[in-house]
Amino acid sequence: MPTAIYVHIPFCEHICHYCDFNKVFLQGQPVDEYIQALDSELADAADKYLTEPIQTIYIGGGTPTALSAQQLEKVLSSLHNRFSLTHRLKEWTVEVNPGGVNEDQLNVLRDYGVNRLSIGVQTFDSLLLKKIGRTHQPEDIYKTIERARQKGFNNLTVDLMFGLPEQTMEAFDDTLKKAFSLEIEHFSAYSLKVEEKTVFYNLLRKGKLPLPTEDEEAVMYERLIEQMNVHGYNQYEISNFAKPGYESKHNIIYWNNEEYFGMGAGAHGYINGVRYANIGPVQKYIQSITEKKQARFEAHKLSKKERMEEEMFMGLRMLEGVSKQRFFERYGVQLTDVYQKQIEQLVARQLIEVTQDRVSLTRKGVFLANEVFEQFLVVE
Repeated sequence: MPTAIYVHIPFCEHICHYCDFNKVFLQGQPVDEYIQALDSELADAADKYLTEPIQTIYIGGGTPTALSAQQLEKVLSSLHNRFSLTHRLKEWTVEVNPGGVNEDQLNVLRDYGVNRLSIGVQTFDSLLLKKIGRTHQPEDIYKTIERARQKGFNNLTVDLMFGLPEQTMEAFDDTLKKAFSLEIEHFSAYSLKVEEKTVFYNLLRKGKLPLPTEDEEAVMYERLIEQMNVHGYNQYEISNFAKPGYESKHNIIYWNNEEYFGMGAGAHGYINGVRYANIGPVQKYIQSITEKKQARFEAHKLSKKERMEEEMFMGLRMLEGVSKQRFFERYGVQLTDVYQKQIEQLVARQLIEVTQDRVSLTRKGVFLANEVFEQFLVVE
């Protein structure tokens, strides 16, 4: 049963050009009604499914700190009340934007037990920040981190992006240099993916989005891995790097294919072998909870085959790979029997390696991970 909660806050004061997450402009939105509906969903989920203490929480968006300190307090208080949170909570992360969190909000987060902040930096290049639709400036990054440290937050993670429009290797090197000067505990770093229904998608269709080539992007990723290693950050997942002991406990639950609550408009969850998605539009989410006591838009009971596939392509995202023993305990069959053909082909291509208990990506496989994952979606 779930021991983790994801909560979605869909409000933003500004929409970034690359973002396809479920979000709306904050102005004119029924924020208080949303928080009330969210509380109802939390209460219902805890009543039906809570059997073990919650260990990790992640509040994302949107922009959680688009909420006022008082509204944030209502959300955090609701989580405490509905899920009987204890000090055994291992990790509680909230996303914040540089320059977008004030002292009152930080006090509320700290006082309610939030112990990890995820800061959406993306780049230190002020021109690039403008190009991708971010509203902060590089100096806001330093100020936000200093303020968080003063409030006692000693577990910070920063998001970085590469493969951005007109981003040069020199610009990326400069961002890495400045990022390491922050001396934080964890980094997530992603290449730009142009998604539908974004400003960038429309620009790309018109031929107005000058992106680095795939080879240039691969060189940036290689530099990222090399520099993270030099500066003492362990690459424990394809896009995640941590000082020892600061790996994201919440995200590891996803990659280990374990169950979790997904709460809020557009959130996804996994309970009792069922993957589900909540209604996305804010007004419809509120209306459905008010009228039907129901937030879900769709739900799918996974077959054994689907669960095994997910075990492989999510578990292989972590560099330690997939445990053969755990696979057998969960599914009653040997991993190497189910996927013998795929494993032989991928080993021959030097994309994965097989040890006594694990199947994991090679260094080459890390760069071609999507090709590896695809192979585990074709079980006969």
